[in-house]
Amino acid sequence: MIRWTHNVKFVFLLPAVFWVLAFTVFPLGYSLYLSLHDVERKVVVTGREKVPVIDEAGNPVLKSNGQPRTRTVVHRELQTSFTWNGFASFARAFGDEEVREAVKVTAIFVVSAVSVELVLGFLLAFLFNRHIFARPVLRTVMILPIFATPIAVGYLFFTVFYELGGPLAFLGIPWLSDPDWALVSVIIVDIWQWTPFCFLVFLAALQGIPDDLIECARLDSSSTFDLWRIVILPMMQPAIIIVLLLRLAESLKLFDIIATLTKGGPGIATQSYTYLAFTRGFKLNDFGYASAMAYLLLIIVMIVVTLFFRRLRRSYA
Repeated sequence: MIRWTHNVKFVFLLPAVFWVLAFTVFPLGYSLYLSLHDVERKVVVTGREKVPVIDEAGNPVLKSNGQPRTRTVVHRELQTSFTWNGFASFARAFGDEEVREAVKVTAIFVVSAVSVELVLGFLLAFLFNRHIFARPVLRTVMILPIFATPIAVGYLFFTVFYELGGPLAFLGIPWLSDPDWALVSVIIVDIWQWTPFCFLVFLAALQGIPDDLIECARLDSSSTFDLWRIVILPMMQPAIIIVLLLRLAESLKLFDIIATLTKGGPGIATQSYTYLAFTRGFKLNDFGYASAMAYLLLIIVMIVVTLFFRRLRRSYA
């Protein structure tokens, strides 16, 4: 009984361990295996068989001579073959012009969207940190976009940006048909959904600064600029870095909004890196190349996150 009590904690950990192994470790390992192989899928005819023709009542259909009618059934099988190619798929990605265009689109999106979200979130947090009318209600309304799924948001803004009768049609802007405006539309949608997240974290960080510290700083200096530069911004630096990290990692994986709003178009004007990997894998069945592209993105995200965490650790060591 004592031994069972001591080891029961491992029993409760089993579901979590199984979940991680099944939905994280195995997909990562299998995708790495795919990235090192050329994957070919083809339908192979495995045989033919003559079977009687049956009518609606389940009885065989007869010919004029009394013999049953027959039809030929072709048996097919989907076969997948794996051919080792080493790091050829990774090298192919570096020389692919379409990948370069997708990286360019992703970089423009990440820099534009994340910068605006951080600035707007910070300004809104500063505004809501003051005593304003109906602040709790306004704060609740502000964070509602966070709870909307990206797929639903994409379809919602497809209706909003619809150029023939949509709510913004009177502006005469080709939101989704012009290459430049299509990318701007995707950025606007992301800003609308994720600025509340930045606002919420920044507001919590602002409210976490001790009032005594603010009052002492005001006694030492009457300059609001010095107060923000010397006290508030350094105190909020961990929150700013964390938000920046989370938004960078999420923005680099941009897929949902593009899949529902523009589908990478017009042309490839809004085709992000992840959407291109999806297209290569699930539409062109080039799973090895798509897996290699996914791993390249994983490496880039890991490098960015590591650099920021080192910077944060160095600041607070």
